[in-house]
This record gives sequence, C-alpha cells and structure tokens, in this order.
Amino acid sequence: MLSLYNVNKVIDEEEILHNISFEIPKGVIVGLVGRNGSGKTTLLRTIMGILDTDGGSVELEGRSIHQHPECKKDMLFVPDSPEALHFYTPDECAKLYKAMYPNFDYAHYVTLMERFKLPRRKKIRQFSKGMKALASLILAFSSKVSMIILDEPTNGIDPIVKKQVLGMIVEEVAQREVSFIISSHQLEELERIADMIIMIKKGSVEATTSQTDSEERFKKFQVVFKGEAPQTLLDLPQVYLLQQVGRVHTLLLEDPTGTALARLQEEQPLLLEKLPVDLEDLFITKLGGDDYVS
Repeated sequence: MLSLYNVNKVIDEEEILHNISFEIPKGVIVGLVGRNGSGKTTLLRTIMGILDTDGGSVELEGRSIHQHPECKKDMLFVPDSPEALHFYTPDECAKLYKAMYPNFDYAHYVTLMERFKLPRRKKIRQFSKGMKALASLILAFSSKVSMIILDEPTNGIDPIVKKQVLGMIVEEVAQREVSFIISSHQLEELERIADMIIMIKKGSVEATTSQTDSEERFKKFQVVFKGEAPQTLLDLPQVYLLQQVGRVHTLLLEDPTGTALARLQEEQPLLLEKLPVDLEDLFITKLGGDDYVS
C-alpha cells in the first residue's frame, strides 16, 4: 500500500502541495486529475522521492521512501516522454532495468516485445510516439514492481495503440497485485479503467471518488422550469449549473441524502430528466474556475 500523510512541498517560497493525504491499496488503478498548474507533476515527483517533502511523509508498505530509499526499487515512474532512453535500444534498456529492479523478468519482456512486434535492437529515438509508449510500458511491466506511476501514457498516440496501452494496464492489474497511478487529461479513458479518481486543485486534494461513490453522491438532470430558474435553488451548495441553453438547464446535484432533489422537485419543473454522470462533469464541478492556465 502507498500512503501519503499530510505531504507539503514548497518551491521558491511558494507552497505547491498542501496537506496531501490518501492511501492506494494493492491492485488498483488510480486516476490523478487536475488542471494545469494544480501540482500534479510535483506530487508525482514527490511520491517517487525525486523531490523531498517539506512536511508529512510518503510511505510504501509502512516505510518512508525518503528515509528508506531502497523502497524505490519497488516503484517505477514512466514520464510522458522518457528522453533518457532514446539513445538506447530496448534490449539495452532491459539490461539497465534488470540492474535497477531485482525482480525484472527478461522472459516476460521478450514475450511482450514480440507480442507487439516491436524491434528490440533498434534505437528508441527511431520509434514512433506510439511505439515509444508501448516500449516504456513493456519495460515497466517487466520490472515486476508493485507501484507504477504513469504521466500521460496515451498522450499523442493513435487510437489503436491507445487501446493496446489501456488493455495492457488492465491486464497487468488482473494478473498480479500491481497498483497504478495515472496522471492524465484523458478523462474518458480514466473513467473506463480507474478504480478511484483523485482530484487535485491548488496543491490540495479537492475530492476522491470511485464509480460507485459517484453514482451515490451525484445526480445529473436536464431541467426546464416554468419560468426563470429559481436563484434560491441555484444558490444551494449542493447544486451546480453545468450548462444553460435557453430555458434548458443541466444541473449536477451533489446530493447523497436527496434533499437537493426534493427541493428541485418542489419547483414542479416542466421537464426533469435524469442523465448519466461522467468524470468530465465532476472535473468541471470540482476543479473549474478561471484562475488556472488551461
């Protein structure tokens, strides 16, 4: 299990991370989402021990990764574009990984490279972006670590390779108790494969949710009122206006107890149609605002 306890990080006298706390059990896929500048990259680098904390701790199986750097042999970070590997062949990278990760499975590496028809003795810099993504994942999976962190793993690759990448991640979790943290702006992809979503806003955890939790907490409706939408309803803290086109309002209710829905029904709207809630709705609701560069 990966555990973060009140993690803080200050860079150039600016607090980038503030009291970040969460736990990730074995065998789960976690999506990490947030707008640009929210602190996601700093958080990933802190989890990996690339950056020290300025408060709090990051622990893997109860051991601080900063006090026990040997823990990092069971963790692996795959950046968006692993430039350091571009001057090597996959086979040369495999030898480096085997030296760093004691459980590296060379036979598994060869099997996956052959499965996806990737050349093992060609310089990675000559690969397409999709081939580079697949090669990086194959090396990561072959390392047999318990925690893999991926930064935008499907960014800029075509739909066919994207499907292969996502399939590999799900397959790896099914075969053994590896956990993934995936930082991505591809919300639809995360929605399909993630067991849990952690939303970061201004360096803090704004919300943590799962698919089951989202279904219980959030309800989405398309509503047409008899007249103007009652401001007293829209001002309720549980009610979010996602969109308005003429008299048609799309509302998201954070309403596990049903009180906001009851208040909405009191208005006797002309139309009250329930819609499916997706991750983009939660992203807009929880992480929206004008104070970020998008």
